[in-house]
Amino acid sequence: MGISERHQSILKKLKEEGKVNIQELSDEMQVSSVTIRKDLKFLEEMNLLYRTRGGGSLTNPYIMERSIHEKALINADEKQKIAKKALTFVHNHDSIIIGSGTTAFELARQLSPSHHVTVITPAAKVTLELSNKPNIEVFQLGGLIRSKSSSVIGTVAEHTLEGISCELLFMGVDGIDMEFGFSTTNINEASLGLKMIESAQTVFVLADSTKFNKRGLGKICNLEQVQYLITDDKVSPKDIKFLEERGVQVIVAK
Repeated sequence: MGISERHQSILKKLKEEGKVNIQELSDEMQVSSVTIRKDLKFLEEMNLLYRTRGGGSLTNPYIMERSIHEKALINADEKQKIAKKALTFVHNHDSIIIGSGTTAFELARQLSPSHHVTVITPAAKVTLELSNKPNIEVFQLGGLIRSKSSSVIGTVAEHTLEGISCELLFMGVDGIDMEFGFSTTNINEASLGLKMIESAQTVFVLADSTKFNKRGLGKICNLEQVQYLITDDKVSPKDIKFLEERGVQVIVAK
């Protein structure tokens, strides 16, 4: 297969699947991985794809940071369904952590327990939403508040979490990449996210399908560190299978 034929074949596969893998292309075309990397570099220079770790993608895998107000307008219906599904895992007398992000906030907005529930959160918006609701005790983590997310970051919140153990964590993310793991656009929020994971017995990631095959600047954790992912029905079966093979139970909110 000549260079031009390889390029056409790569672009065809990319159009069909949205992404390509270097090793798979190397095996299919019976050329070295070095040759495929050169092909991908050329195609990226022609603005026909984005190179990623181990392959290429039609969409830019790196996420631009947006304010929480902008994010709230994206896939609002899907976020409501995801939050509603997440509520079914909250039981009376639970102690839970609700992280920052618009899907996590939607969970707080819908939370209305019939008996006592304790909520620990870094998110100022979550605290304000829950502070006057009956049967909910709110523990607001302290620290520097980031204007982009209306959430605290820093060592004060991280040290506080070291002394906390609770049943559930509901966490939003900016990116889900099958190699990089779960990530966010801010390194300090990623560090706090890992501390929240260490404080919870069971971890839920709440993320709509637009977060898949994306990477934020700061890695929160590996795929294997999360027990459940609640998402919408636009996620590809291939991605669901990949996650479940790594121990993440994917729940599709409909």
